[in-house]
Amino acid sequence: MKAIRRFTVRPVLPAPLRPLSDLARNLRWSWHTETRDLFQSVDPEGWAASGNDPVRLLGSVSPGRLAELAEDRGFLRRLTAVAGDLDDYVTGDRWYQDRSAELPAAVAYFSPEFGITAALPQYSGGLGILAGDHLKAASDLGVPLVGVGLLYRHGYFRQTLSRDGWQQEHYPVLDPNELPLALLEEPDGTPAQVSLALPGGRSLHARVWLAQVGRVPLLMLDSDVEENDLGERGVTDRLYGGGSEHRLLQEMLLGIGGVRAVRTYCRLTGHPEPEVFHTNEGHAGFLGLERIAELCAEGLDFDSALEAVRAGTVFTTHTPVPAGIDRFDRELVAHHFGPAAELPVIEVGRILQLGMETYPGGEPNLFNMAVMGLRLGQRANGVSLLHGNVSREMFSGLWPGFDPDEVPITSVTNGVHAPTWVAPEVFRLGARQIGVQRTEDAMTVGGSDRWDAVAEIPDQDIWELRRNLREQLVVEVRQRLRTSWRQRGAGTAELGWIDGVLDPDVLTIGFARRVPSYKRLTLMLRDRDRLMDLLLHPDRPIQIVVAGKAHPADDGGKRLVQELVRFADDPRVRHRIVFLPDYGMAMAQKLYPGCDIWLNNPLRPLEACGTSGMKAALNGCLNLSVLDGWWDEWFQPDFGWAIPTADGTGTDPDHRDDIEAAALYDLLEQRVTPRFYERGQDGLPDRWIEMVRQTLTLLGPKVLAGRMVREYVERLYTPAAQAHRTMTPDAARELASWKTRVRSAWHGVTVDHVETTTATPTAELGSTLSLRVRVGLGDLGPDDVEVQAVSGRVDSQDRIADASTVPLKPVGGPDAEGRRLYEGPLSLDRTGPYGYTVRILPAHRLLASGAELGLVAVPSQDLGEGAGVLLR
Repeated sequence: MKAIRRFTVRPVLPAPLRPLSDLARNLRWSWHTETRDLFQSVDPEGWAASGNDPVRLLGSVSPGRLAELAEDRGFLRRLTAVAGDLDDYVTGDRWYQDRSAELPAAVAYFSPEFGITAALPQYSGGLGILAGDHLKAASDLGVPLVGVGLLYRHGYFRQTLSRDGWQQEHYPVLDPNELPLALLEEPDGTPAQVSLALPGGRSLHARVWLAQVGRVPLLMLDSDVEENDLGERGVTDRLYGGGSEHRLLQEMLLGIGGVRAVRTYCRLTGHPEPEVFHTNEGHAGFLGLERIAELCAEGLDFDSALEAVRAGTVFTTHTPVPAGIDRFDRELVAHHFGPAAELPVIEVGRILQLGMETYPGGEPNLFNMAVMGLRLGQRANGVSLLHGNVSREMFSGLWPGFDPDEVPITSVTNGVHAPTWVAPEVFRLGARQIGVQRTEDAMTVGGSDRWDAVAEIPDQDIWELRRNLREQLVVEVRQRLRTSWRQRGAGTAELGWIDGVLDPDVLTIGFARRVPSYKRLTLMLRDRDRLMDLLLHPDRPIQIVVAGKAHPADDGGKRLVQELVRFADDPRVRHRIVFLPDYGMAMAQKLYPGCDIWLNNPLRPLEACGTSGMKAALNGCLNLSVLDGWWDEWFQPDFGWAIPTADGTGTDPDHRDDIEAAALYDLLEQRVTPRFYERGQDGLPDRWIEMVRQTLTLLGPKVLAGRMVREYVERLYTPAAQAHRTMTPDAARELASWKTRVRSAWHGVTVDHVETTTATPTAELGSTLSLRVRVGLGDLGPDDVEVQAVSGRVDSQDRIADASTVPLKPVGGPDAEGRRLYEGPLSLDRTGPYGYTVRILPAHRLLASGAELGLVAVPSQDLGEGAGVLLR
């Protein structure tokens, strides 16, 4: 019989065990080994059955066992120590508290998904895992972050396979009362709520759940409340589900409702109000509109409020392709805003202007969430050096007249949270060298360029560690493969072969990620005969573990999964290659440490960063990857291999795949497998072990989320907080008024004449020229602009590369025609073809960048030599 109603019965813990409840409710247990070990000792079988989830575990422990533990002095001593450690962690000073007072009082971090732990399945892939690692690293560093997201009742889908290998999706219902969450409550005990106005006089209500991630609160909005109609209750039903309007409502709830949830949380708890708002990808971009509306309600006009909001906003883009950005029909957006819907204090036309693609090649009727994010954020970044370059090119239309390298989008390369992803065995090996506390500090705070202590670890210990981790993976794979085949309809009698799947002494390659086409799941199948030869080589075999989910609506991705599954089902190779369904955090934490090689073969440059290889590297796994994302930035032959790319414009996709697959096979045959199987005098693969050592020594400190969050604090959060403090209402009005005046008068700004002290076509390195430039400023004055000389090496089309800029100074007042003279020196600091030009930019003390307005004046072509190349 089926129950008509479901509710959760919580256990009553004996008084001595009450700290267990606090430990279970703080998600620090998900990366703190001692806490997990403590819960495991409560009931080892129950711990495994609960999926290593303390909340579920405590709900299943018998009263008799609880009574027994309440009398167990050894257990109570451990409980007291672990609870005291958590208290010290949450209340003590950390890295952030040792910095200067210029730092932000608080930062609000918005993301559509968060991957904290498998026990809270609110993530689909890299964006969510990155967001989870960001929160954990902020907690370790003591950064006063408040996370903001949605609570999806179905999370992301669970993946199984049909008998013929087709992906099948399942959406289990999540009960928040069974998750490590607590309702945010008003002082009278009623649940705190936020509401959004919808067209037609309807409302969208949401409760706020709180997940405590170490020191960091994560607020999660849930629309499944009785006050909502059925349609509104389903807004937070599943991650990345539904049609355009459904997604729009999710993103309005995340952005607008999220700001309201932060205000409510700060009111109820006394937490400092955020000075900086960080938008992790465009999904949360509407948060800027809500903050503009707040300031308009306090008396600021829209333009001034926009400047005030921009000052304290950081926007991170995670996609290198326009197709990865959410875009909505402008009429749909207009329908949900204005007098009869949400944010009535803002004109709908002003809202639409923020997201419209008003640049060459843009779609005039689409509202682009990333474009809005860039227009609402004074600071923006990509997530690797290469992705920063790609983003500046992709969004350069928003800054017309500027070369892509001057587009004001920087980059902070992603990192991963080492305590989450490093196997306990790897941690213990490090702790044996330098002690537990120093190892923890190295993995969380970071700050060193090298982990030189790794050099002291004997080769034998490294090799035994790697084999131990590989053996654990083999056991895990066989269990998961058996479960998968039973789900596919196989009987026990058919599955004896699984006991022989994988070998702990064979070179093991891992490949696991989402399955969009650009990640090329099936590139390894390009030449199946050659792959079979590699898998079945008599002396140097390889084995491959593959996992990944295709988006439910992506039949092309599902076909790729099926193609790989069918190959892996072949009795000739099924002991050497496996596909594991339902890739998620729990699987990943065994997969990364257990592999010897992490394979990544996206189409360059479509991988914004890609952090899975970082997690593998922290466990001594070597990377074999296309030079894309982070690998393009940090690859060295000392600790991995680069797959050559055939990314010339004339190469058709099929031919490109052939070339790059052949290069992959060549690397495996000629360089990777020989190095793994070659043995030195002591019977160990000396050269392989040295590469593992170099990976840990040189890559380890770079790939840390602690390094990443410190960069955000120093390069983005702190300047944003300072700009926020400077941008008082009066300053915001001043800047908005100035921008309006400059935009309206810019047509009158001209470079009229350029002359220099030399007329010769050559000059000597180190010499200095004097520039004299006559400009027209129209209705603007010298205080409104900066006149610059831009110089550098030039190419065959006279384009300046690696440009350096020098401001020129005004000389005297305007002449009879209103023109002004500017002068300055130009140092010739490079040899070879060299050129210069002159330009005029808007200038104001409150601008973060001279490119901010997208306005520039340059010489006309008929100024001849003075407008471009000077020396050859």
